[in-house]
Amino acid sequence: MNSSVLLAFFSLFWQLSLSTPIVASSLSKTQRSSTVFSGPLLKSLHQRCGPVTAFYGQTQADWQTYGLDVWLNNWIIANANKIESNSLGFAGAFGQWALGNPDWSCRDDGSDSDCDFNACDSVVLNGKGNETRQAYYVLESTNRLHSYFEGLSEAYTTAAIASALSKDKWALTFYKDKDDKSTTALKEILNVATTIVGIGTAFAGLAGPVAGAAAGASSALFSGVVGAATPLIGQHQNDVFQKSADLGDILSKIVVESIKAFTAANNELMQGHNFEDSGDIRAYMQGGLFVDYGGVNKNALVDVTNNLLTGNAINELYRTQKIYIMGGAPCNDDTLGPGPANAVVCRNGLAWYLYYWEEPDHLILNSHKWGWTNPPPGFDQLGKDDYAGVTVEDIINSSLDAYGQGGYNYSADIAATRAVDTLKAGLNPAAQGAAWEGTFTIPVCDIGWAYNAPDVPDRGYFLQPSGADDEFSKSEAHVQK
Repeated sequence: MNSSVLLAFFSLFWQLSLSTPIVASSLSKTQRSSTVFSGPLLKSLHQRCGPVTAFYGQTQADWQTYGLDVWLNNWIIANANKIESNSLGFAGAFGQWALGNPDWSCRDDGSDSDCDFNACDSVVLNGKGNETRQAYYVLESTNRLHSYFEGLSEAYTTAAIASALSKDKWALTFYKDKDDKSTTALKEILNVATTIVGIGTAFAGLAGPVAGAAAGASSALFSGVVGAATPLIGQHQNDVFQKSADLGDILSKIVVESIKAFTAANNELMQGHNFEDSGDIRAYMQGGLFVDYGGVNKNALVDVTNNLLTGNAINELYRTQKIYIMGGAPCNDDTLGPGPANAVVCRNGLAWYLYYWEEPDHLILNSHKWGWTNPPPGFDQLGKDDYAGVTVEDIINSSLDAYGQGGYNYSADIAATRAVDTLKAGLNPAAQGAAWEGTFTIPVCDIGWAYNAPDVPDRGYFLQPSGADDEFSKSEAHVQK
């Protein structure tokens, strides 16, 4: 190799080393795969990327500013026959039109590349003229929606779900019963479990509060997955569990089974179908929810799902015992009694206390309904170790919110409706963790009326600290009246 060739080689290397690469952290997988250097010498030799690079760094605001909801709707209507005739449906037809690739499927079938595309080198995409921006935004949204469903499946197959929920100490921690072998149906737990999985999927699609059309897309995520997961979870409706062991194991299996719903959602949407009456791919892309989506935070998703399911399970065990919330008097006021200082929440100036009415094991004493107030079973484990994501404050706040919406009849249907309404408002139910409304539905007894009724006998005993016994029976009788 002569000196002139070597000089030219090192000159080219030097030019490349001085060039500035496109920032990859803000790009999708397809953008990063086509990222090139932009050194001055290289530009003069070969301009690799086409006009599409002007549209990189897209945001939800860009989607909305350039009217992509209307544009995509018009494209689907105009190309309905092509979508119908393409074996890959919407993805195949759009891949053919935007990339010249009729095999662009974005299906969840084990392939890691069936939704990739090279924006820079695509002659077809860069030749779309005034529609290059719109084509690129839809390609990116489709690719990122596909990645979202893949991320959900990967998160819910992690061992974290099983290890967090499959515990052998549920009964020993949160249940105190004279018959340790008694069983209960899973129906109520499973009904709410579908809502929790839906909240998790919506949470995974939200980087923060969203508004407008994008909020509608997040509610579609919830509705679609809940609709698909319900029959899968329903297969366990007649199962029973030993309070000492099997509850967590069954719950973890339910979450893992929900992966089938994610696969179905991806494939049906990419085909161009309406998924579980939640809408077709237009509903999921509206407002640009996925045009700049950064990916599933798997650890956060697992934590949120675990905390909600754990809270739901504890709630069901608590509801089989004499556990309740009492309050409604002003905070830091002992007019109705001091209440347990370690089991209280002050909301809107009113204090609410969590109680457990414990009865003696002796048959004769128990027949007289003697007992005393104590912290609920497992109280000392809340907020730490395996149950760090559930606190006594979560139990009280969640129950109060549920009581405010449904009284003593807060059901799984109400929980699902409330979750959809919250998502449509641009809020994120999962942000509250186990304190989310309806995770707990512990009965609430509002005795605030007695605060302004000085003639009520023994009202100073209504709110007792832990360990109160026969005196509390007096107040219990008055409260029941």
